[in-house]
Amino acid sequence: MGDPKKPRKTWKGPRHPWKRDALRREMELLGVYGLRNKRELWKSMTILRKIRHQARRLLAQKDEKQTQELLAKLYRLGLLPANATLDDVLSLKIEDILERRLQTIVFRKGLAKSMHHARQLIVHGHVAVGGMRVRTPNRLLTIDEEKLVRLVEQPVPLEHSER
Repeated sequence: MGDPKKPRKTWKGPRHPWKRDALRREMELLGVYGLRNKRELWKSMTILRKIRHQARRLLAQKDEKQTQELLAKLYRLGLLPANATLDDVLSLKIEDILERRLQTIVFRKGLAKSMHHARQLIVHGHVAVGGMRVRTPNRLLTIDEEKLVRLVEQPVPLEHSER
């Protein structure tokens, strides 16, 4: 089963970490999407890599049931339209995954002034999804959950008493 204190690694870094074009592209994505570090980007890249790998495997096997399950899952996540095919899955980009993060959705809905402000609101517990506070900016939201994102009422700050 493994030691619960040492969870499995959820990301895989780039094969060639010092390529100039890759470094520049990663830094652009970090800035545009307000990511804390490259590990968050690599986690999203790993999610995309696994989805694309599964699509390639299903193309080779021609398993219709599993293909429909994958397409339905990606539709619920908002990554693909309802009438998508496996070729559409293979054309997904990292930006498609990053657009479905809670942090990006909070900013796109106009609840925050910037991506960094959206991240701070989420981490400090001021954002709720369906009435539940969520403190993970990296969470991928489904289409149904996206409608339920809202700010939580802020408590009134206590006034300082003068001594």
